[in-house]
Amino acid sequence: MAKITFHGHACFEIEGNGQKVLIDPFLNGNPLADTKPENITNIDAILVSHGHADHVGDTVKIAQNNDAIVVAPFELASYLEKQGVKTHPMHIGGAHQFPFAWVKLVNALHGSAFVDENDIRPTGNPCGFMIEMDNVMIYHSGDTGLFGDMKLFKDYILHGRDIDVALIPIGDNFVMGPDDALVAVKWIAPKIVVPMHYNTFPVIEQNPEEFKKLVEDQTETECLIIKPGESFEIS
Repeated sequence: MAKITFHGHACFEIEGNGQKVLIDPFLNGNPLADTKPENITNIDAILVSHGHADHVGDTVKIAQNNDAIVVAPFELASYLEKQGVKTHPMHIGGAHQFPFAWVKLVNALHGSAFVDENDIRPTGNPCGFMIEMDNVMIYHSGDTGLFGDMKLFKDYILHGRDIDVALIPIGDNFVMGPDDALVAVKWIAPKIVVPMHYNTFPVIEQNPEEFKKLVEDQTETECLIIKPGESFEIS
């Protein structure tokens, strides 16, 4: 059984087999986050989908506090390693069996760079993650628009394995909006979908209840709306 906890925006904590994985830990500066980096403990690994500040977030601090390994696309992992954390670089299409989970990187249509007042540093391609933990398959899309290869996930990427939980954005403007996210759900056909990456900032304000109605009226997928700090379990 896997336990999934939402910490706001695109940050999720997944626990199974006595291991904990954190994804895209944007906590400081996130007005909807339910916790602080110093409260995140016993983390074995951090998965980072791309280099934007609202996804890298507090990766370095949490990784150092927990002696956790950071898994990310090669260029981003290389940058984070220079910040003093242990990394395992990967890239799209690659999979690896870690002690904590099986992880495969898949496409995401987005950008990836560190942006500050003085510089823009590209950090390679963005990605999504397929994560199999405690016999549960979880798809965290990262930031992405809709793309046709989502149709291939079940049959060609997972060789017929169902996706149990899909964590996908609905905020629009930077990522999929609700209409495109609905199409993604139809193509991916997960058992459960959890909307993310909405309402953190005014430009991505959405009503998740409307998305839930679209999904459950038009598909067989259950839509769970999870508030920051809430968890659910799936086996």
